[in-house]
Amino acid sequence: MRGKEITVLKVPFHPVDMEGALEEIAGFIISGRPHQVVTANPEMVMAALKDGELMQILTGAELVVADGIGIVWAARRLGTPLPERVPGVELAAAALSLAAENGYRVYLLGGAPGVAAKAARRLVHRYPGLEVVGVQHGYFTPGEEEEVAARIAAASPHLLLVGLGMGKQEKWIHRHRQSLGVPVSMGVGGSLDVFAGRVRRAPAWVCRLGLEWFYRLLLQPRRLPRMLALPKFVLRVLREAGP
Repeated sequence: MRGKEITVLKVPFHPVDMEGALEEIAGFIISGRPHQVVTANPEMVMAALKDGELMQILTGAELVVADGIGIVWAARRLGTPLPERVPGVELAAAALSLAAENGYRVYLLGGAPGVAAKAARRLVHRYPGLEVVGVQHGYFTPGEEEEVAARIAAASPHLLLVGLGMGKQEKWIHRHRQSLGVPVSMGVGGSLDVFAGRVRRAPAWVCRLGLEWFYRLLLQPRRLPRMLALPKFVLRVLREAGP
């Protein structure tokens, strides 16, 4: 049983480690009811402070984990520590392994054309027994949105991984979660690119030092404007924590 939610700048996080998060997901699937899983980093927290819709989604999600060493630092600085960082790509991989072991159906949504399909091929090889019942790239038009949602619902997956970008994917899941009827829908950002082999993850030692964000910035300099949220996040936390 997980403990009471821990709030970081108004965003509630569930105090679970990787094992605990996976146990929650397993329970969600068994229940059969729709659940939304969010992996939130400092950038998402700062976005939610300015976006009431996103804040409402984070507040109402069934599971919000700390995807970012900054969240773990902030919780500790505020006197309410979280167990550990739960990287979104690693949680998604663990959920896929769980699906393969238990015969749960999976659907992949997001990425450029061809990315989800390539990710599916690689994942089926990586996790023997994994059943991917559908893929869909993320470059569909607003007019095609209902059709995409209907195809996902018809495929009846147990696990839906959505990579439409931070914020957009959480809103998409929230908007369609009831009509989809998927037990677990999780926003995974660029994880489909990682699973497809298009983007490399940082070396393990970089991740252990909490510098994966810096590694990604070196590989993708276009992320710099988004990274400007980090110093603002730190200052907000320090102000709230006090001396």
